[in-house]
Amino acid sequence: MITKLIEIVYSFLWGDLIQIPLPGGSSVGISLLIILLIPMGIYFTVRTRFLPIRLFPDMVRALVGTKAKKDADGKSEKKEKKEKGSLSTFQTLIVSTATRVGMGNLVGVVAAISAGGAGAVFWMWVTALIGSSTAFIEATLAQLYKEKDPLYGGYRGGPAYYMHRYMERRQKKKKRYSLIAVLFAISGLICWCGISQVISNSVTSSLENAFSVPPLYTTIVLVALAAVIVLRKNATVKVLDLLVPVMAVCYFVLTIVIIFRNIGSLPQVFERIFQEAFGFRQIAAGGFGAVLMNGIKRGLFSNEAGSGSAPCAAAAAECENPVQAGLVQALGVFIDTIVICSCTAMIMLLVPEDLVAGLSGMELLQTAMRYHLGEFGVIFIAATLFMFSFSTFLGILFYARSNVAYLFGNNWLSQTAYKVMALVMLFAGGLAAYTVVWDLGDVGIGLMTIFNTAILYLLGGEALKELREYEAGKACKKKSLEE
Repeated sequence: MITKLIEIVYSFLWGDLIQIPLPGGSSVGISLLIILLIPMGIYFTVRTRFLPIRLFPDMVRALVGTKAKKDADGKSEKKEKKEKGSLSTFQTLIVSTATRVGMGNLVGVVAAISAGGAGAVFWMWVTALIGSSTAFIEATLAQLYKEKDPLYGGYRGGPAYYMHRYMERRQKKKKRYSLIAVLFAISGLICWCGISQVISNSVTSSLENAFSVPPLYTTIVLVALAAVIVLRKNATVKVLDLLVPVMAVCYFVLTIVIIFRNIGSLPQVFERIFQEAFGFRQIAAGGFGAVLMNGIKRGLFSNEAGSGSAPCAAAAAECENPVQAGLVQALGVFIDTIVICSCTAMIMLLVPEDLVAGLSGMELLQTAMRYHLGEFGVIFIAATLFMFSFSTFLGILFYARSNVAYLFGNNWLSQTAYKVMALVMLFAGGLAAYTVVWDLGDVGIGLMTIFNTAILYLLGGEALKELREYEAGKACKKKSLEE
């Protein structure tokens, strides 16, 4: 009975809710989540006046965090005391990037191109641009409604907290819980437990296929390593500070090496991407729907904009104003999709098509890496998958802190209990694939997205007001400097 209910809800959230016919006899199937996320992304992109493009330099500058102010004599004033345990904007970017950069950037991109062709890459880029605006709004709201964290130090927050405060204002009374906030928090915890199983199963499967390592051995190492980190008070962020930049830079640098080795083929790759994104051949052959939807789906579900996950990290930042945190998380979407996902796409598309015809998933990616770098490429991609997946697990447990605290209060028992449960799921997923649990995880993120998108329309005006004040302050500073 429960399994059937999960399947029904999963189909409702992720299945094709409507079909739009296209020329050539094809059609585009659109799921409920795409119906929610794409219009919202477009809406906030227009309302922020194309923030991802217009304020890209500000997004980069926001990474430096709080600076000491200067007095009238040009001397640096003493910086305000930093809240113990709080994170910098750069650290919150690291945490959110850890969860965004995962299996989706490897196997997910491979699946999108396998099903939708090279044109899917273009629509992935477009989705990232509009997703950046959504990420800005939800991260800014998380900063506006953050609160001090008495357990870990610093701050905590996220959608459950700004939903709760909105409902208190609307009902004009203090509440211990709000229904929509509780539903969001529960959905998040369900989602992240489900993801734990997907992570371990993907890692053990890839290492077994590449090196014939028994899943039990990989699982024991993975769980033991994770337990040592997550069961310590504040070790998670310290490990991610080291792991995420190393893995992202290594993957990016290796891709640049591959591109330079195949520089002559690069113009043809971009020509293929744009031709297949808009090509009449795809429309006539009935394949345009696959190109469009696979690119959009991969972009949406890789960068997570709108799902309400990344705001849990954004709320932990200590910064000069909420807009700074919003700009950093908007940059995170760019890093995930425009940079990391594009790296995987280039690795695949620079391989002769006849060598990878008929292949899919990790087999396709490993074949592409073997073509570029021989057996070292296969080893590198297995190690990269391990690091991407492991960092995702650490990141989602950081997110879970806020939701666990909202539901169960400020106590270490509930925090530790959830971590232990996630580790058990990590162990179970490494040994076998439980489809129902995976579907439950997808149901969790689908419900999170529904609750979060609803509240973003209601509260988004507050983030836009902060943006206007931020830009007005910039204009005043510029004018005073000119005078």
